[in-house]
Amino acid sequence: MTGRLVNAGRGPAQSEPRGGHAAQEPSVTPTPLDSALRKARWRLVPFLMLLYVVAYLDRINVSFAALGMNEELGLSQTAYGLGAGIFFLGYVLFEIPSNLILARVGARVWLSRILISWGLATVALALSAGPASFAILRFLLGVAEAGFFPGVILYLTAWFPLAHRARAVALFMTATPLAGLIGSPLSGWILEMHRIFGLSGWQWLFLLEGLPAVVLGVVLFFRLPSEPGDAVWLTPDERRALTQAIDAERRDIASRHLSGLRHGLWSRAVWTWGFVYFCVVVAMYGLVMWLPQIFAGILGPGEDHPLRVSLLVMTAYACAMGGMVVIGASSDRHGERRWHILGSLGLCLLGMLLLSLGRGVAWALAGASLAAMGIWGAIAPFWGLTTTFLTGQAAAAGIALINSLGNLGGFAGPYAMGFVKAHTGGYSQAFLYIAGLTALAAVPVYLAKRPPRHAA
Repeated sequence: MTGRLVNAGRGPAQSEPRGGHAAQEPSVTPTPLDSALRKARWRLVPFLMLLYVVAYLDRINVSFAALGMNEELGLSQTAYGLGAGIFFLGYVLFEIPSNLILARVGARVWLSRILISWGLATVALALSAGPASFAILRFLLGVAEAGFFPGVILYLTAWFPLAHRARAVALFMTATPLAGLIGSPLSGWILEMHRIFGLSGWQWLFLLEGLPAVVLGVVLFFRLPSEPGDAVWLTPDERRALTQAIDAERRDIASRHLSGLRHGLWSRAVWTWGFVYFCVVVAMYGLVMWLPQIFAGILGPGEDHPLRVSLLVMTAYACAMGGMVVIGASSDRHGERRWHILGSLGLCLLGMLLLSLGRGVAWALAGASLAAMGIWGAIAPFWGLTTTFLTGQAAAAGIALINSLGNLGGFAGPYAMGFVKAHTGGYSQAFLYIAGLTALAAVPVYLAKRPPRHAA
């Protein structure tokens, strides 16, 4: 023992064993909290991502269906834009009540109901017979899906402390560009099933992409634990450590910020961030609901094969996924949110300007890729920031309200694009309007009060 103590004081060079190899550092045993977070990240986030892939695919598959559906149903550009966007009116009207119900009955029961009902609503879209029925069924799809996204965000706050939340949200939300990445070639392939068993390609699209939500709704009911205390795959120490960390953080937020239902609905901060999210979502759905038609129009008759169009759209989604992962990880690593949001908005602005001013497939692809990278890159730090000042009923109502205000942009974006296209014959002015709105969104982000460093 004495020899070891003497050797330990001689310095690094003399304490090395013979042979010149440095002694190995002792391995660090992860704490129960670290272990619980790692398990939650692997057990929950991939499954939630799968659900959101299906959800987002069922929202945007109408953009590919339009390549054949518009002509068959006699949909004008304005009528298509209305039907594509009216989904979000149904979503917004029922989002806050849906999230409050989820907070009361638990995520497992309510998310399962949401999945099954929106899957059936997507399948029903195959029965559309004209502009009126198409718009009504899209509205009902929005009603059915209302509360899914804010419900998952609320659910993640029960599993991931603030310092780990942006990365979890970023991983979850990579589902949206992943849905485009997978769904673009899948939708192009399904459209090739035109006239099989007498159904049009767009009808097959709604049928085959709606059924997975129904199946996954049943799986979720039996698989998803509502809170850490219900997770059988956590050890008792891990459950205790994670529950204590979340509860302590909630008490801290409640003592310094907003916790009551009234605060969640009427806080100036909630409405301010709701406006920012509105601008982001206008850009998102103004782009994705029209991107297949934009590329098809640039390629021209004879070259606008659905699979070729889908590959171009898929490239933009790949850039969106890369932007979301890199920016979300950077935001967590540096403990900073505001400047990551501002930088992402800058990328979106540049992309929209390229889409407005450029000509040809290369310019359109570059603009769409930059815009998509910025739009999706902003989302993870955005939700990482906005969930730092809400807890309890304020979190359930405030998160839903921010998302509701944002999703009004899901109506405004596609409808404005269709309206401008119908009256000008092109998309340039619409992209300029979106660029202006993106710049406007950056103002409250820049002026926002700087949060504590770990959530800034």
